[in-house]
Amino acid sequence: MDSEKAIAAIKEAKPPATDRFTYLTIVESNLSPAVLPTLNEVLQDAELTQEIGWDLVYNLANLPGSDECLETIARLGNPREVILKVLETLELLSQDDGYQSDDESEAGETNGEKSVPFNQKFITLVNMLSILHKRIKTKYPSRFLATSLQTIYNTYRPNHEMTAAVINLVRSLAGNKRPPLPSRKSSVNVANPDQHGDATKNAPDPEADKETEGPTESAIQERLLLSFATCILESFVNKNDVAWAPRLLEFHNPDKIVPGRKTLMARFRDEKELSEKDGAVGQLVALIADLGLSSCGKNFLSQVSEGPLHTDPLSKTEDISKPEDIGLSTGGCVILLAYWVFSTTVFDSDHPVPDMHMFPNHLAMLEKFLQGDAEDQIQKAPGTVQALVTIGLWLHDNGLISAIPKASLVNQTSSPDGPTSDYMSYILFVTLVAVFHPQLHVRNAASCLAGQVLHADPADDDRLKILYDLLENCDYASLKACAVTWLREELIAAGPSAQAAPQNLAAPNNQAPLPSRTLQPGSATPGTRSRAGTNMNVFAGPQALETVQYVVFPNMDSLKEQDVQELVNYLGTNAPFILQAANFGLFLWSSADKWRRVLPLNLDATVKERWFAPLKDAVAKVKTAVDSGEVEGQELGSLQFDLDVLGERLSRLEAAEGFAVAK
Repeated sequence: MDSEKAIAAIKEAKPPATDRFTYLTIVESNLSPAVLPTLNEVLQDAELTQEIGWDLVYNLANLPGSDECLETIARLGNPREVILKVLETLELLSQDDGYQSDDESEAGETNGEKSVPFNQKFITLVNMLSILHKRIKTKYPSRFLATSLQTIYNTYRPNHEMTAAVINLVRSLAGNKRPPLPSRKSSVNVANPDQHGDATKNAPDPEADKETEGPTESAIQERLLLSFATCILESFVNKNDVAWAPRLLEFHNPDKIVPGRKTLMARFRDEKELSEKDGAVGQLVALIADLGLSSCGKNFLSQVSEGPLHTDPLSKTEDISKPEDIGLSTGGCVILLAYWVFSTTVFDSDHPVPDMHMFPNHLAMLEKFLQGDAEDQIQKAPGTVQALVTIGLWLHDNGLISAIPKASLVNQTSSPDGPTSDYMSYILFVTLVAVFHPQLHVRNAASCLAGQVLHADPADDDRLKILYDLLENCDYASLKACAVTWLREELIAAGPSAQAAPQNLAAPNNQAPLPSRTLQPGSATPGTRSRAGTNMNVFAGPQALETVQYVVFPNMDSLKEQDVQELVNYLGTNAPFILQAANFGLFLWSSADKWRRVLPLNLDATVKERWFAPLKDAVAKVKTAVDSGEVEGQELGSLQFDLDVLGERLSRLEAAEGFAVAK
């Protein structure tokens, strides 16, 4: 395109030389980066910009260097028409560009010219809205604001630049009560023409209502902004792993940190990409506080735990008449709670902490999010679910188990007709997270929380029932392995030296070591708790192993009939559980005299016949197939290492004095 001819055409055709429709066509056909300074001069004519400015938004948003022209349109164009066009453009551009991650947002080329990345388009258009909404003079400005916030939320991508843009927008529209806090501040900055531009250039609203704003409009708009901020917080944390749960575990269990391995606490402190996540979340939380949500009262907690689940509250704002009609994102509020307890604990920040307990408050939250299709919910909202785990860990670490400490929860059930205790319900929900969460460190944290809650159950028979249920009905080997670990901890806790915490607990395959539980002030030692309130603990005698022996050491005779490939599939699927069961066998029979009190009569002989012998033969069969070349080692992957470890454990078990009685 000949830029000189294009510039001349734009200058010469300016009305009244042509009518506005013809002129708009001429401008659109001559658009290029070279003509933008000239076009911006033309757009200083407020009357002309009110007539054609709104219709230029889409084409200009796609043109590099068009920010000044779009800002001029935002300041001088008809605000109602321009808002509608900006929202339409946001939706269209979002559909065209799709999702772009931070490292995909560099400008490319289209037809030999540089294109504008979606990040920049979004920021520019949101900046326009921060100017436009201040210019509208109508009795009900909240109606325009609600539509804008919904569209922004639908097109928002949870990266640092877009997050900074929406924070600027909300601060601008809310009156920017204070600058962002300096602590844990994000290093990402984006242009904010409403804050740094010249508001005196803003033209008045040509369609301004003569009536003044309604008496509740200011409160409704602030509530809309708060709802929007909670939605953005949830969206950001669901796409950016903030690792609160594993970092909280590190903080409370420094003795469990592997020497020489950099901790997550250190990584989030030292690595820019990770520290910026903390900074962005901190700014969103500060924004929410400025909008009025800075305390953790009973009403707020009641709404989060007992109120309806709001997943998209901005979509239900058509008939609002008062601020209370506008819901907050339930997931965003859960994340806010988790941030408060995490930052207060780890960073010693000055945030409110909730007056709540695992029972009934946290259990109600788990039920709300995981009662239906738990796997789908966990995959869709991994950040929200991690926040739930973080809150649970904090509650346990602070001894906040039951709202009525002296009341036993053994007979409380989620349904009057259901036999499931609150503890079992809680553990089942948390173990769903341990199975389905996409982040390994969150799965490990959830497994740890489930174990802590199991050991906190004051009824030994209920603890045994929970363990049996997991071992009998769970389809996931890693969780069954955890259950075996918890069983061992219960046996130790019920022993003569019940105050001694188990050390060097072997973790399930591919999982981090599970921290031992920490008894909190006011909690009883597991070995002293029983349904009858006496010292007769079911784990102190043979009853516990009598109950679970067939699910810990199941009959393996079916392995004798399987070919090598079937054995590989079986062992690969069940390796974590089988390894932990072998470790448990070593634990019992390497010190048979010590654990004689918990061993049922002839358990060693029956386990050796139904479980040990077929399993040992199956492992040997697979190893022989590998050695002969029938099965390639590469096909086994990590199973080859597991088989080596399992073979070593079985050999040690066979040689154990307490296990060798049955030949």
